[in-house]
Amino acid sequence: MAYYCYLVECANGAYYAGWTLDPLRRVRQHNAGKGARYTRLNGPVKLVYVELVPDRVSALKRELAIKRLKHNGKQKLVDRAEGNLAGEFLEVERAATESKQGKPGAEAVGAPAV
Repeated sequence: MAYYCYLVECANGAYYAGWTLDPLRRVRQHNAGKGARYTRLNGPVKLVYVELVPDRVSALKRELAIKRLKHNGKQKLVDRAEGNLAGEFLEVERAATESKQGKPGAEAVGAPAV
């Protein structure tokens, strides 16, 4: 089972950190008002950082470490290409959306291979 730590950027420019088994589902929950109170009050959010972690305990520890970073430390994580899987997840979501809309050349895709 894959565990992920993630950062979303809120509408007010702040970052919110969390962990999940499915980053795209979690972002949809945040944007539907079913996520954390902070994101309900400061949404909508967009996925800007995803990091694969080995297990639940590691995910909880990494989430706490990310939450302890100041805004500019979180920004450095977002800007760093190494280890950031957000682009891969967003590509999967884009392909799935195009597939649902029936656009030619779009194919249904699962979660990114990591």
